[in-house]
Amino acid sequence: MLPKSFFDQKVEELANALLGCELVHESPAGMTSGIIVETESYHETDEASHSYGNRSARNEVMFGPPGHTYIYFTYGMHWCFNVVAEQEGIGAGVLIRALEPKQGIELMRERRRKDNIRDLCNGPAKLVQAMGITKADYGKPLYQGNLYITQPKINNFEVSFGPRIGISKAKEKPWRFWIKDNQFTSR
Repeated sequence: MLPKSFFDQKVEELANALLGCELVHESPAGMTSGIIVETESYHETDEASHSYGNRSARNEVMFGPPGHTYIYFTYGMHWCFNVVAEQEGIGAGVLIRALEPKQGIELMRERRRKDNIRDLCNGPAKLVQAMGITKADYGKPLYQGNLYITQPKINNFEVSFGPRIGISKAKEKPWRFWIKDNQFTSR
């Protein structure tokens, strides 16, 4: 499990550093995990960020200590999972966009009602569903408990970066990071 201090990084640096790490969820239904293969960074100075403008009940955790979860509902039907970054008081987070499934694949298939392993976690809402992450996980620390991130499980990969996807503002920022040529990225 990564230490609390790992998460105290600039949001773009954390988005890059999380690549290759493993996200693990030990739920009552069973353990699931996946290698983080794609991320996006968001900052309070960024119009596309939920922390842009001011604090609210929805985004409060983004201004809290780094290494906590920011879970939000989008499009009226999907949950997304973020890792809070930077020092307390700065609204910043890393959206986990895609995972390469590693453990609990049958449970992921059951939760997603999909058989193809490439379709289980190749998008932010898909991975939340496959991993069994819920609104109840909002604000939890990722350095203790049943939802956590481990040290990198793969190394020596090339990182690609470019514009974020699925947003309407600040689309030009090259704040999306992914493991080059990984078959489990979202696009």
